[in-house]
Amino acid sequence: MTVELTPVVERRLGALPASAEFLRRLDVAGIIDELCPVRDVAHLTHGQVIEVLVANRLSSPTSMVRVADWAGKWAVEEVFGADPELLNDDRLARALDAIAPRLEEITGSVGAQAIAEFGIDVGQIHWDMTSISLFGAYEDQEDAFPQVKHGHPKDRRVIQAGLAVARDGGIPVFHRVYDGGAGEVAQVVGAMKALRKIADRKDFLLVADSKLVSYPNVTALLGAKVDFVAPLPAAQVKPEVYAALDLESAELVDYVNERDRERNIPADKRESYRALEDVHLMAGPRKNDPAHRLRRILVHSTGNAKGQQAARAKRLARAQEDLDKLQRGAGGRHYNTAAKVEARIGVIAKTRRVSDCLRTTVTTDSDGRPSLAWHFDQGVLNAQAAADGWYALVTRLTPEQADAAEVLRRYKGQGVVERRYSDFKGPLAVAPIFLEHNRRIAALITVICLALLVFCLIERQVRQALGPEQTMRGLYPDNRAVRPTGRMIFYQLDSLMLRPGTATSPPAILISRGAEAHLLELLGIDETRPRWLGT
Repeated sequence: MTVELTPVVERRLGALPASAEFLRRLDVAGIIDELCPVRDVAHLTHGQVIEVLVANRLSSPTSMVRVADWAGKWAVEEVFGADPELLNDDRLARALDAIAPRLEEITGSVGAQAIAEFGIDVGQIHWDMTSISLFGAYEDQEDAFPQVKHGHPKDRRVIQAGLAVARDGGIPVFHRVYDGGAGEVAQVVGAMKALRKIADRKDFLLVADSKLVSYPNVTALLGAKVDFVAPLPAAQVKPEVYAALDLESAELVDYVNERDRERNIPADKRESYRALEDVHLMAGPRKNDPAHRLRRILVHSTGNAKGQQAARAKRLARAQEDLDKLQRGAGGRHYNTAAKVEARIGVIAKTRRVSDCLRTTVTTDSDGRPSLAWHFDQGVLNAQAAADGWYALVTRLTPEQADAAEVLRRYKGQGVVERRYSDFKGPLAVAPIFLEHNRRIAALITVICLALLVFCLIERQVRQALGPEQTMRGLYPDNRAVRPTGRMIFYQLDSLMLRPGTATSPPAILISRGAEAHLLELLGIDETRPRWLGT
């Protein structure tokens, strides 16, 4: 008698175990199912479907019409208990429709769960917004949901997302979706009120970019007694103010930026910072508006100074090349009148951004042929050089809460939110979005923000488990010690395969590289007895 053996089909596993474990700890499915229940006869709950969509974004982002194919090739059924045949685009769309009216509640509940479950310190929050470009007419939009509108850039239809990131691990504990045309300055106060509720504390520090510093925002933040740090818009501080400062009298700040630290730059070649402080008076738009008296921290960065010097030298060199060419061509076929020469000077001054320092004289001879003499005003260039490297911060923090150096150190974490937007638009592939309805667009952006939350929590967990140095080997072929990023972690886990269980053997994770086993251990996932497989 011949016994036919059923072949064991291995499925792609990748980071699904890690994603499932962290989604379980966040209780994403439970929160969604409580807010958006389904009928008892449903094969999948909305929470299950959303978790699968989150896992897809973390593993292999794809359009909704292809999620079922992805789930069939990956071990989605084994990990999430979802039959791939049930994950068609119609079922996914119904799940997005179901959560769309409850997005703020879902976001708040999951954010609060993340803070409690993972012990995230939300004493300092970094806030920023970004635009997501969309293509299509979007003529019939639902008023109850964020609208796709012309925004920034003005020639595109966009929708906006605001992200609040805790300095602790760069964890995005809160997000909101906004109209494409909504002004960023108008969104901050509402977001801060929601954050206070989620974080269950009133004393956190808000760090944001210069768009925070508007009279209405500052008025509201001062009224709500929210501590904040933000850079002043460049237009609010004249270059002469910076040029008059005494750099040597400024306090040298004990701070090493992340780039220099990770590259082990020698101390004498690192970017250095100095700080002074004075007062900034912010006037209101109306004469009877009371002026706000804010503490101003004046910061000098050697890195910024070098960058500004190099950029100016490049502008001047290009302008000189253009002007020399024009000087040689003046009176020729293309520039045979003074008006044409003047017009070209205007173009060069604008495109090369040298209007403030360029001095020109256009003359004509007896035959009307034009000639050009020009030079750069050295006095203006010297004043610009004196202001190189300086920028200003404003804050509600008192000197007792933080001296000038400490205000700068707290502000320097703002780059973390920019990096999270890079993850948001990079490996999690927020664009392109192939959806017709603004309701579903808002819901899908929330799904991607939940994926970003899991992505960042996994990165934080690995780094914390590595100890104070937060470095590990095995992530690169040369085996150098590096600080693992979320992208590195997911790339290493991507090759994991699952061998399904049989009558005689349980399911098993197939590991081909040592880094994979180490990462699973750091994440607290036992590859021999994975609870997410029910073994």
